Amino acid sequence: MTVTAALESSLALAINTNTKTPVFLLCSVAAGDPDGLRVGNLSRYHPSPGTPTSGGPPSPSLYMDVQICSQPPSPGLLPEGSGVTFHLPAPEGSGASGVTADQDDVPPAKGANTLGGPACQLTLSCGFLLCSRSDVLVLTPWLAPIVWEGTFNIDILNAQFQLQNATIGLTVFAIKKYVVFLKLFLETAEKYFMVGHKVNYYVFTDRPADVPPVPLQEGRQVVVLQVRNYTRWQDVSMHRMEMISSFSRQRFLREVDYLVCADVDMKFSDHVGVEILSSLFGTLHPGFYAADRQAFTYERRPLSQAYIPRDEGDFYYVGSFFGGSVLEVHRLTKACHQAMMVDEANHIEAVWHDESHLNKYLLYHKPTKVLSPEYVWDERMLRRPPFLRKLRYVAVPKNHQAIRN
Repeated sequence: MTVTAALESSLALAINTNTKTPVFLLCSVAAGDPDGLRVGNLSRYHPSPGTPTSGGPPSPSLYMDVQICSQPPSPGLLPEGSGVTFHLPAPEGSGASGVTADQDDVPPAKGANTLGGPACQLTLSCGFLLCSRSDVLVLTPWLAPIVWEGTFNIDILNAQFQLQNATIGLTVFAIKKYVVFLKLFLETAEKYFMVGHKVNYYVFTDRPADVPPVPLQEGRQVVVLQVRNYTRWQDVSMHRMEMISSFSRQRFLREVDYLVCADVDMKFSDHVGVEILSSLFGTLHPGFYAADRQAFTYERRPLSQAYIPRDEGDFYYVGSFFGGSVLEVHRLTKACHQAMMVDEANHIEAVWHDESHLNKYLLYHKPTKVLSPEYVWDERMLRRPPFLRKLRYVAVPKNHQAIRN
């Protein structure tokens, strides 16, 4: 187990069980720490679930951008005004004392948020506390944040990723007639996608001469990767996994820090930034985000490698927007491609092709972040609910039959 995983496990235990392990959280955007206390960028904390509200998520629940520390931070570690430390008191009856980094009797700061449950109480006085929304689910059962408008502070996150000097790769497939969507895709990406960060647009296409010129911001480039086409659109879709896996190994691992894999017949319509980045992320399918697992269109035939039993499943993820670190995306796409090759040998094709295999993979390899339907939406097919405050990446109207044939 990694240090980060071990500390996150300790944090979960401190919240949900009678542990005697004190856990310190550090809110900060400072660069590295000579004492080795900073071990992660986006860690998660979830208080005791409490009683679920009618028709809503468990309460209380909280998502914060914090750092986990194994001990109180050294004096002078934080730049003035950048953050504050706080300590999670041990659960009542555990025998452990709840001591803050300074004293245990410091009253909450003015405007502080105090959240408590039967197992714990946490006083938060961090200037950039990210309070959860009460109208949507903001945390998965495995403590990964679900990203909605209002659950992140983009200024803090931008500062963190700029300190990392991160480069983001965006893969998109413009095969055959789908190249007609590329200009709008790139133009809207330049306006809304990872603004202020370095980006490589990896355009997979069989028509490199048709890739349109688009003005780019400094530090951003279009990289054209010529690939073959396939007769059926289903084969084009499924072979994306093979191509992304292959190019991840050949070049992406050397060129970028994160990969975002997207469909080309879409457009960006609002901010999509570093709040989505994590080791591995998936996006809730806009047609199933509120559905029971029995309604999920998983592959249900046991012969397929994408098979998921009816009593299993967390969420249904859309195949048009996923990603993570290059290494994790390589693992995902390689596993999905290998599974599809086994299916092909057994003369079976998963019901929703690569999306079915993506869902199987993410069921057993939990994403470290989940994006809400804000990040994939179809305005023609779906009625927008009131809690969907942003539409960030939306389908472009099209005649599917004409484009695919």
